[in-house]
Amino acid sequence: MSQVSTDTPSSQNRLNSYFQWMAIAFLVYLLISSVGMIGAGFKGATKGHASELFQFATNPFMGLIIGILTTAMVQSSSTVTSIIVGLVAGGLPVETAVPMIMGANIGTTITNTIVSLGHVRRKKEFRRAFAAGTVHDFFNFLAVVIFLPLEIVFQPLSKIAGFLAENLVGGENMSVKGLNFIKPATKPIINFFTDISHLISDSIGYFILIIFGILIIFMAITLIGKFLKVLMVGRAKIIMHNAIGKGPVTGILSGMIITILVQSSSTTTSLMVPLAGSGVFRLKQIYPFTLGANIGTTITALLAATAISGPTAVLTLQIAVVHFLTNATAVILIYSVKILRNLPLRGALWLARLASENKLVAILYVFGAFFIFPAVLIFITNIF
Repeated sequence: MSQVSTDTPSSQNRLNSYFQWMAIAFLVYLLISSVGMIGAGFKGATKGHASELFQFATNPFMGLIIGILTTAMVQSSSTVTSIIVGLVAGGLPVETAVPMIMGANIGTTITNTIVSLGHVRRKKEFRRAFAAGTVHDFFNFLAVVIFLPLEIVFQPLSKIAGFLAENLVGGENMSVKGLNFIKPATKPIINFFTDISHLISDSIGYFILIIFGILIIFMAITLIGKFLKVLMVGRAKIIMHNAIGKGPVTGILSGMIITILVQSSSTTTSLMVPLAGSGVFRLKQIYPFTLGANIGTTITALLAATAISGPTAVLTLQIAVVHFLTNATAVILIYSVKILRNLPLRGALWLARLASENKLVAILYVFGAFFIFPAVLIFITNIF
Protein backbone atom coordinates (compact mmCIF):
# COMPACT_ATOMS: atom_id res chain seq x y z
CA MET A 1 0.00 0.00 0.00
CA SER A 2 1.53 3.32 -1.04
CA GLN A 3 2.07 5.95 1.59
CA VAL A 4 -0.05 9.07 1.23
CA SER A 5 2.03 12.25 1.07
CA THR A 6 1.50 14.61 3.98
CA ASP A 7 2.73 17.50 1.83
CA THR A 8 -0.72 18.92 1.00
CA PRO A 9 -1.08 21.90 -1.37
CA SER A 10 -2.20 24.13 1.52
CA SER A 11 0.83 23.28 3.67
CA GLN A 12 3.09 23.80 0.66
CA ASN A 13 1.48 27.20 0.04
CA ARG A 14 1.98 28.17 3.67
CA LEU A 15 5.63 27.15 3.44
CA ASN A 16 6.07 29.18 0.25
CA SER A 17 4.43 32.19 1.91
CA TYR A 18 6.74 31.84 4.91
CA PHE A 19 9.85 31.88 2.72
CA GLN A 20 8.48 34.83 0.72
CA TRP A 21 7.92 36.85 3.90
CA MET A 22 11.43 35.95 5.06
CA ALA A 23 12.77 37.12 1.69
CA ILE A 24 10.85 40.40 2.04
CA ALA A 25 12.32 40.96 5.51
CA PHE A 26 15.83 40.41 4.14
CA LEU A 27 15.15 42.74 1.20
CA VAL A 28 13.93 45.46 3.58
CA TYR A 29 17.19 45.03 5.48
CA LEU A 30 19.10 45.44 2.19
CA LEU A 31 17.03 48.51 1.34
CA ILE A 32 17.87 50.17 4.65
CA SER A 33 21.54 49.20 4.30
CA SER A 34 21.73 50.54 0.73
CA VAL A 35 20.54 53.96 1.86
CA GLY A 36 23.34 53.94 4.41
CA MET A 37 25.78 53.04 1.59
CA ILE A 38 24.67 56.01 -0.50
CA GLY A 39 25.01 58.33 2.47
CA ALA A 40 28.48 57.02 3.37
CA GLY A 41 29.65 57.09 -0.24
CA PHE A 42 28.27 60.54 -0.94
CA LYS A 43 29.78 61.92 2.24
CA GLY A 44 33.19 60.38 1.48
CA ALA A 45 33.16 61.47 -2.17
CA THR A 46 32.22 65.09 -1.48
CA LYS A 47 34.39 65.49 1.64
CA GLY A 48 31.89 67.90 3.17
CA HIS A 49 31.28 69.89 -0.02
CA ALA A 50 28.03 68.24 -1.12
CA SER A 51 26.16 71.50 -1.61
CA GLU A 52 28.65 72.57 -4.27
CA LEU A 53 27.81 69.50 -6.37
CA PHE A 54 24.15 70.47 -6.36
CA GLN A 55 24.50 74.12 -7.30
CA PHE A 56 22.72 73.26 -10.55
CA ALA A 57 19.66 72.35 -8.45
CA THR A 58 19.64 75.30 -6.07
CA ASN A 59 16.87 76.66 -8.27
CA PRO A 60 13.77 74.90 -6.86
CA PHE A 61 12.33 74.43 -10.34
CA MET A 62 15.45 72.57 -11.42
CA GLY A 63 15.09 70.30 -8.39
CA LEU A 64 11.46 69.70 -9.33
CA ILE A 65 12.39 68.85 -12.92
CA ILE A 66 15.15 66.47 -11.78
CA GLY A 67 12.61 64.67 -9.58
CA ILE A 68 10.09 64.39 -12.45
CA LEU A 69 12.57 63.16 -15.06
CA THR A 70 14.35 60.71 -12.77
CA THR A 71 11.15 59.12 -11.50
CA ALA A 72 9.56 59.01 -14.95
CA MET A 73 12.62 57.16 -16.26
CA VAL A 74 12.86 54.59 -13.45
CA GLN A 75 9.07 54.49 -12.90
CA SER A 76 9.40 54.24 -9.13
CA SER A 77 9.02 57.12 -6.70
CA SER A 78 9.99 54.72 -3.89
CA THR A 79 13.39 54.20 -5.51
CA VAL A 80 13.97 57.90 -6.17
CA THR A 81 12.86 59.08 -2.72
CA SER A 82 15.06 56.42 -1.06
CA ILE A 83 18.02 57.68 -3.08
CA ILE A 84 17.20 61.28 -2.12
CA VAL A 85 17.16 60.27 1.57
CA GLY A 86 20.60 58.72 1.06
CA LEU A 87 21.86 61.89 -0.63
CA VAL A 88 20.60 64.04 2.24
CA ALA A 89 22.47 61.72 4.60
CA GLY A 90 25.58 62.50 2.56
CA GLY A 91 25.12 66.26 2.65
CA LEU A 92 22.51 67.23 0.04
CA PRO A 93 20.71 70.28 1.51
CA VAL A 94 17.12 69.66 2.56
CA GLU A 95 15.93 72.78 0.72
CA THR A 96 17.36 71.28 -2.49
CA ALA A 97 15.80 67.89 -1.82
CA VAL A 98 12.24 69.12 -1.15
CA PRO A 99 11.46 70.09 -4.79
CA MET A 100 13.00 66.79 -5.92
CA ILE A 101 10.57 64.92 -3.65
CA MET A 102 7.66 66.90 -5.14
CA GLY A 103 8.93 66.13 -8.63
CA ALA A 104 9.06 62.42 -7.78
CA ASN A 105 5.34 62.60 -6.92
CA ILE A 106 4.62 63.82 -10.45
CA GLY A 107 7.02 61.44 -12.20
CA THR A 108 5.53 58.33 -10.60
CA THR A 109 2.11 58.95 -12.17
CA ILE A 110 3.40 58.05 -15.64
CA THR A 111 2.96 54.32 -14.93
CA ASN A 112 -0.82 54.29 -14.61
CA THR A 113 -1.12 56.65 -17.59
CA ILE A 114 0.87 54.18 -19.70
CA VAL A 115 -1.30 51.31 -18.40
CA SER A 116 -4.40 53.14 -19.67
CA LEU A 117 -3.00 53.06 -23.22
CA GLY A 118 -3.69 49.33 -23.23
CA HIS A 119 -7.38 50.18 -23.71
CA VAL A 120 -6.73 52.34 -26.78
CA ARG A 121 -8.56 50.07 -29.25
CA ARG A 122 -12.00 50.62 -27.69
CA LYS A 123 -13.02 54.27 -27.64
CA LYS A 124 -15.38 54.44 -24.64
CA GLU A 125 -13.27 52.06 -22.61
CA PHE A 126 -10.13 54.06 -23.43
CA ARG A 127 -11.82 57.33 -22.42
CA ARG A 128 -12.72 55.90 -19.01
CA ALA A 129 -9.30 54.27 -18.51
CA PHE A 130 -7.33 57.32 -19.61
CA ALA A 131 -9.32 59.55 -17.25
CA ALA A 132 -8.58 57.13 -14.39
CA GLY A 133 -4.91 57.09 -15.36
CA THR A 134 -4.48 60.86 -15.58
CA VAL A 135 -6.52 61.96 -12.54
CA HIS A 136 -3.45 61.07 -10.46
CA ASP A 137 -1.34 63.31 -12.72
CA PHE A 138 -3.65 66.29 -12.38
CA PHE A 139 -3.90 65.88 -8.61
CA ASN A 140 -0.11 65.85 -8.16
CA PHE A 141 0.36 68.76 -10.58
CA LEU A 142 -2.17 70.75 -8.55
CA ALA A 143 -0.46 69.79 -5.28
CA VAL A 144 2.89 71.08 -6.59
CA VAL A 145 1.30 74.31 -7.88
CA ILE A 146 -0.06 74.94 -4.37
CA PHE A 147 2.76 73.73 -2.15
CA LEU A 148 5.98 74.50 -4.02
CA PRO A 149 5.50 78.31 -3.99
CA LEU A 150 4.52 78.14 -0.31
CA GLU A 151 7.61 76.07 0.45
CA ILE A 152 9.89 78.44 -1.48
CA VAL A 153 8.61 81.51 0.39
CA PHE A 154 7.68 80.26 3.87
CA GLN A 155 9.07 76.66 4.17
CA PRO A 156 6.06 75.45 6.25
CA LEU A 157 6.58 71.77 5.41
CA SER A 158 10.32 71.86 6.10
CA LYS A 159 9.83 73.67 9.41
CA ILE A 160 7.11 71.31 10.67
CA ALA A 161 9.10 68.27 9.50
CA GLY A 162 12.24 69.65 11.16
CA PHE A 163 10.39 70.11 14.44
CA LEU A 164 8.99 66.58 14.32
CA ALA A 165 12.36 65.09 13.34
CA GLU A 166 14.18 66.83 16.18
CA ASN A 167 11.67 65.44 18.66
CA LEU A 168 11.96 61.94 17.25
CA VAL A 169 15.74 61.96 17.26
CA GLY A 170 17.77 62.03 20.44
CA GLY A 171 21.08 61.27 22.06
CA GLU A 172 24.47 62.81 21.41
CA ASN A 173 25.00 60.79 18.23
CA MET A 174 21.58 61.90 16.92
CA SER A 175 20.40 58.34 16.35
CA VAL A 176 16.68 57.77 16.05
CA LYS A 177 15.03 57.12 19.40
CA GLY A 178 14.06 53.49 19.80
CA LEU A 179 15.84 52.58 16.55
CA ASN A 180 19.44 52.50 17.72
CA PHE A 181 19.67 48.86 16.60
CA ILE A 182 19.51 49.95 12.95
CA LYS A 183 23.09 51.22 12.71
CA PRO A 184 24.73 48.13 14.28
CA ALA A 185 22.52 45.88 12.13
CA THR A 186 23.43 47.59 8.86
CA LYS A 187 27.07 48.38 9.64
CA PRO A 188 28.48 44.96 8.61
CA ILE A 189 26.98 45.04 5.12
CA ILE A 190 27.89 48.71 4.60
CA ASN A 191 31.49 47.97 5.65
CA PHE A 192 31.51 44.90 3.39
CA PHE A 193 30.54 46.89 0.30
CA THR A 194 32.83 49.76 1.30
CA ASP A 195 35.77 47.35 1.38
CA ILE A 196 34.80 45.88 -1.99
CA SER A 197 34.44 49.36 -3.50
CA HIS A 198 37.94 50.37 -2.40
CA LEU A 199 39.37 47.06 -3.56
CA ILE A 200 37.98 47.75 -7.03
CA SER A 201 39.44 51.25 -7.07
CA ASP A 202 40.75 53.20 -4.12
CA SER A 203 40.56 56.53 -5.98
CA ILE A 204 36.86 56.26 -6.85
CA GLY A 205 35.83 53.80 -4.15
CA TYR A 206 33.21 56.11 -2.66
CA PHE A 207 31.55 56.63 -6.05
CA ILE A 208 31.46 52.86 -6.56
CA LEU A 209 29.84 52.54 -3.12
CA ILE A 210 27.12 54.99 -4.21
CA ILE A 211 26.53 52.91 -7.35
CA PHE A 212 26.31 49.74 -5.26
CA GLY A 213 23.74 51.44 -3.01
CA ILE A 214 21.60 52.62 -5.94
CA LEU A 215 21.71 49.20 -7.63
CA ILE A 216 20.70 47.45 -4.40
CA ILE A 217 17.80 49.90 -3.93
CA PHE A 218 16.57 49.09 -7.45
CA MET A 219 16.90 45.37 -6.84
CA ALA A 220 15.35 45.42 -3.36
CA ILE A 221 12.33 47.54 -4.28
CA THR A 222 11.71 45.56 -7.48
CA LEU A 223 11.84 42.21 -5.68
CA ILE A 224 9.82 43.46 -2.70
CA GLY A 225 7.16 44.61 -5.15
CA LYS A 226 7.12 41.23 -6.92
CA PHE A 227 6.87 39.24 -3.69
CA LEU A 228 4.18 41.50 -2.24
CA LYS A 229 2.15 41.35 -5.45
CA VAL A 230 2.06 37.57 -5.15
CA LEU A 231 1.22 37.69 -1.44
CA MET A 232 -1.06 40.70 -1.24
CA VAL A 233 -2.52 41.87 -4.55
CA GLY A 234 -5.36 39.35 -4.41
CA ARG A 235 -6.26 40.63 -0.96
CA ALA A 236 -5.70 44.20 -2.15
CA LYS A 237 -8.36 43.71 -4.83
CA ILE A 238 -10.78 42.39 -2.21
CA ILE A 239 -10.14 45.45 -0.02
CA MET A 240 -10.66 47.70 -3.03
CA HIS A 241 -13.96 46.09 -4.05
CA ASN A 242 -15.26 46.18 -0.47
CA ALA A 243 -14.24 49.81 0.08
CA ILE A 244 -15.58 51.38 -3.11
CA GLY A 245 -18.96 52.95 -2.54
CA LYS A 246 -18.49 53.27 1.20
CA GLY A 247 -17.37 56.88 1.11
CA PRO A 248 -14.21 58.85 0.30
CA VAL A 249 -12.58 58.39 3.72
CA THR A 250 -12.81 54.60 3.41
CA GLY A 251 -11.48 54.86 -0.14
CA ILE A 252 -8.51 56.99 0.90
CA LEU A 253 -7.67 54.68 3.80
CA SER A 254 -7.96 51.60 1.57
CA GLY A 255 -5.72 53.13 -1.08
CA MET A 256 -3.17 53.98 1.60
CA ILE A 257 -3.25 50.49 3.14
CA ILE A 258 -2.97 48.73 -0.22
CA THR A 259 -0.02 50.90 -1.22
CA ILE A 260 1.76 50.18 2.06
CA LEU A 261 1.13 46.46 1.54
CA VAL A 262 2.41 46.32 -2.04
CA GLN A 263 5.02 49.10 -1.55
CA SER A 264 4.07 50.77 -4.82
CA SER A 265 1.61 53.57 -5.56
CA SER A 266 2.00 52.69 -9.24
CA THR A 267 0.63 49.21 -8.52
CA THR A 268 -2.31 50.60 -6.57
CA THR A 269 -3.30 53.16 -9.18
CA SER A 270 -2.66 50.76 -12.07
CA LEU A 271 -5.06 48.27 -10.45
CA MET A 272 -7.79 50.90 -10.76
CA VAL A 273 -7.30 51.69 -14.44
CA PRO A 274 -8.75 48.43 -15.87
CA LEU A 275 -11.62 48.62 -13.37
CA ALA A 276 -12.47 52.10 -14.62
CA GLY A 277 -11.96 51.16 -18.27
CA SER A 278 -14.35 48.22 -18.04
CA GLY A 279 -16.96 50.45 -16.40
CA VAL A 280 -17.03 48.48 -13.14
CA PHE A 281 -16.34 51.68 -11.17
CA ARG A 282 -16.77 55.36 -11.98
CA LEU A 283 -13.95 57.89 -11.85
CA LYS A 284 -15.39 59.58 -8.74
CA GLN A 285 -15.39 56.23 -6.94
CA ILE A 286 -11.78 55.48 -7.86
CA TYR A 287 -10.43 59.00 -7.22
CA PRO A 288 -10.10 58.57 -3.39
CA PHE A 289 -7.95 55.44 -3.87
CA THR A 290 -5.48 57.54 -5.84
CA LEU A 291 -5.23 59.99 -2.95
CA GLY A 292 -4.68 57.19 -0.46
CA ALA A 293 -1.93 55.76 -2.67
CA ASN A 294 -0.16 59.12 -2.52
CA ILE A 295 0.00 58.89 1.27
CA GLY A 296 0.88 55.19 1.40
CA THR A 297 3.88 55.56 -0.90
CA THR A 298 5.67 57.77 1.66
CA ILE A 299 6.35 54.75 3.90
CA THR A 300 9.44 53.80 1.88
CA ALA A 301 11.26 57.08 2.51
CA LEU A 302 10.35 56.94 6.21
CA LEU A 303 11.71 53.41 6.38
CA ALA A 304 14.87 54.45 4.52
CA ALA A 305 15.45 57.31 6.97
CA THR A 306 15.79 54.86 9.86
CA ALA A 307 19.06 53.67 8.32
CA ILE A 308 20.86 56.89 9.19
CA SER A 309 22.45 57.89 12.47
CA GLY A 310 24.93 60.59 13.36
CA PRO A 311 24.78 64.33 12.56
CA THR A 312 22.58 63.90 9.46
CA ALA A 313 19.95 61.68 11.13
CA VAL A 314 17.66 64.65 11.81
CA LEU A 315 17.97 65.87 8.23
CA THR A 316 17.22 62.49 6.64
CA LEU A 317 14.19 62.02 8.85
CA GLN A 318 13.17 65.59 8.07
CA ILE A 319 13.10 65.04 4.30
CA ALA A 320 11.19 61.77 4.75
CA VAL A 321 8.62 63.55 6.92
CA VAL A 322 8.41 66.35 4.32
CA HIS A 323 7.40 63.69 1.79
CA PHE A 324 4.67 62.42 4.11
CA LEU A 325 3.43 65.91 5.04
CA THR A 326 3.35 67.04 1.41
CA ASN A 327 1.20 64.14 0.31
CA ALA A 328 -1.03 63.95 3.38
CA THR A 329 -1.63 67.72 3.53
CA ALA A 330 -2.36 67.85 -0.19
CA VAL A 331 -5.02 65.16 0.21
CA ILE A 332 -6.61 66.94 3.19
CA LEU A 333 -6.56 70.39 1.59
CA ILE A 334 -7.51 69.55 -1.98
CA TYR A 335 -10.18 66.97 -1.18
CA SER A 336 -11.83 69.06 1.52
CA VAL A 337 -12.26 72.12 -0.74
CA LYS A 338 -14.89 71.35 -3.38
CA ILE A 339 -13.47 73.64 -6.09
CA LEU A 340 -9.99 72.15 -5.68
CA ARG A 341 -11.33 68.60 -5.36
CA ASN A 342 -13.09 68.81 -8.72
CA LEU A 343 -10.15 70.27 -10.67
CA PRO A 344 -8.27 66.96 -11.17
CA LEU A 345 -11.52 65.23 -12.14
CA ARG A 346 -12.41 67.88 -14.70
CA GLY A 347 -8.87 67.97 -16.09
CA ALA A 348 -8.73 64.18 -16.45
CA LEU A 349 -12.17 63.98 -18.11
CA TRP A 350 -11.35 66.83 -20.51
CA LEU A 351 -8.05 65.26 -21.56
CA ALA A 352 -9.64 61.81 -21.85
CA ARG A 353 -12.29 63.15 -24.25
CA LEU A 354 -9.58 64.71 -26.44
CA ALA A 355 -7.46 61.55 -26.34
CA SER A 356 -10.37 59.27 -27.21
CA GLU A 357 -11.07 61.38 -30.31
CA ASN A 358 -7.41 61.55 -31.34
CA LYS A 359 -5.06 58.89 -29.97
CA LEU A 360 -2.05 61.06 -30.85
CA VAL A 361 -3.09 63.40 -28.01
CA ALA A 362 -2.46 60.60 -25.50
CA ILE A 363 1.03 59.90 -26.84
CA LEU A 364 1.92 63.59 -26.97
CA TYR A 365 0.67 64.03 -23.42
CA VAL A 366 2.83 61.23 -22.00
CA PHE A 367 6.01 62.39 -23.70
CA GLY A 368 5.22 66.09 -23.36
CA ALA A 369 4.25 66.17 -19.67
CA PHE A 370 6.95 63.86 -18.35
CA PHE A 371 9.92 64.37 -20.69
CA ILE A 372 9.68 67.20 -23.25
CA PHE A 373 8.24 69.89 -20.97
CA PRO A 374 10.80 69.28 -18.17
CA ALA A 375 13.62 69.24 -20.74
CA VAL A 376 12.42 72.58 -22.19
CA LEU A 377 12.29 74.06 -18.67
CA ILE A 378 15.87 72.93 -18.05
CA PHE A 379 16.94 74.63 -21.29
CA ILE A 380 15.12 77.87 -20.40
CA THR A 381 16.47 77.85 -16.83
CA ASN A 382 20.05 77.46 -18.12
CA ILE A 383 19.62 80.42 -20.49
CA PHE A 384 18.16 82.78 -17.90
